[in-house]
Amino acid sequence: MMYEKLAEFYDALVKDEEATKAWVDLIESYLPKGKIMELACGSGEITIALAKDGYEVHASDLSADMITQAKAKENSELVEWNVMDMCHFTGEDMYDGILCLCDSFNYLLKEEDVENMLQGVYAHLKDEGVFIVDMHSMDRLEEFQEEYNEAGRINGHEYQWTIQTIEDCIYQNFAFYDEDGRSVLEQHIQKVYEPAWVMNKLKETGFKVEVLTDFVYPGICEGEKQFYICRKEVKA
Repeated sequence: MMYEKLAEFYDALVKDEEATKAWVDLIESYLPKGKIMELACGSGEITIALAKDGYEVHASDLSADMITQAKAKENSELVEWNVMDMCHFTGEDMYDGILCLCDSFNYLLKEEDVENMLQGVYAHLKDEGVFIVDMHSMDRLEEFQEEYNEAGRINGHEYQWTIQTIEDCIYQNFAFYDEDGRSVLEQHIQKVYEPAWVMNKLKETGFKVEVLTDFVYPGICEGEKQFYICRKEVKA
């Protein structure tokens, strides 16, 4: 299971308050205050920020360890937390908005997983509700053709982190070492999808779509990340 060990170190490795603010600003500009669900919420940084901002927030993640980390944070009581696979979106609640952020979409390694996730999102959105999802751009595959390596010390542990592209996937490998030199290894795989394919699936599901690149640039252009702003169109 991913995030069994990484959950403990996740914020120390990737927490970025400036990026959290950028996500919140983007969400506010497209989604009025209301009831929202964040899928694959991770350690809950954006989740809690949205709850403090006045949204009624439900949040879920496949990793119970990440939910535990999120619940330990200040103001976590403002959020309703749940362990759930975003490919099997369950429950009777309907939402004004649904979010899938921080490249979580790219953990869907099969096209049928994407289709199941999108159908679940559509079914749990209110009419005219908004789905906001970001994902790696195709440029990220090129960026990691040459292996990226990082090493250091966090939370009293030495660590190594490598990232490399293999075909249409980005492989991230983590190693954490205790004081006796024993290691715990964890591998994460993210698949990068062609934007045209993603757009087609969104429209087939029943969404009207606007795309941004790297938060501010209109359309699909050079950059690290695309943001799909999807409004539910009611099927006749």
